[in-house]
Amino acid sequence: MTEKEMSIEVVRAKIHRVSVTQADLNYIGSIQVDEDLVDAVGLVEGEKVTVLNCHSGARIETYVIKGERGSGIISLNGPAARTCQVGDVVIILSYARMSVAAARKFRPSIIFPDERTNKLKS
Repeated sequence: MTEKEMSIEVVRAKIHRVSVTQADLNYIGSIQVDEDLVDAVGLVEGEKVTVLNCHSGARIETYVIKGERGSGIISLNGPAARTCQVGDVVIILSYARMSVAAARKFRPSIIFPDERTNKLKS
């Protein structure tokens, strides 16, 4: 297979270091993220994401649901709630599949919110 025929997954969007505010085992599932952060990085509700827990090293896949705008909410729900505790710092990543040539030119959307408040820095 030549490079022209290949496609690879690259980081498309990243919310770097936010604090978990809730963990709800009895919720249906997903990660709930403040809508301000969802919009700032260009995530889509229902989009698959990888959540990296900086405290425990856990790495899980789930999907995004929008949380209340301006609330700072980061809530791991359903089985994902077992992978974290309130106060843990996480990184949220989404990926896109593209050609190798496109990947060399692509630049991901990355934000660095205040990890204490989960708000965008002004």
